Amino acid sequence: MVWEAFLDPKALQAAMPGCERLDPAGPDTYRVTMAVGITAMRGTYSGSVQVADRKPPDSYRLLVSGSGLPGTLQGDSLMTLTDDAGGTRVTYSGELKAQGPIARLGPRVLGGTAKLMIGQFMKAMERQVALRQR
Repeated sequence: MVWEAFLDPKALQAAMPGCERLDPAGPDTYRVTMAVGITAMRGTYSGSVQVADRKPPDSYRLLVSGSGLPGTLQGDSLMTLTDDAGGTRVTYSGELKAQGPIARLGPRVLGGTAKLMIGQFMKAMERQVALRQR
């Protein structure tokens, strides 16, 4: 159930902070529009989200790219799902690359902002999974 939720476009759109649109663009690929209002990342970004390297029900990669007035961002994360005391533990690792004016913020600010947004996403996905259990 957790695996399906983390790959459901409707659940992803509801969980992604500031996601205004998530439209299919091909197999495992979506066009995305996000309004981000955190520090200097503030603005509207358009780009793509791609699910890659699926290994059901254990892991997949999420490739994200977007551009907006403050610059461009590219992210590559590995999502791993494991059994944990009768539930599912979801962990991630990844990296974020920035170009343009936003890159001047440096890794400390960008990393902090990315962690904040990932935390918001994970909390929202918890709610999405809970809704499926009802």
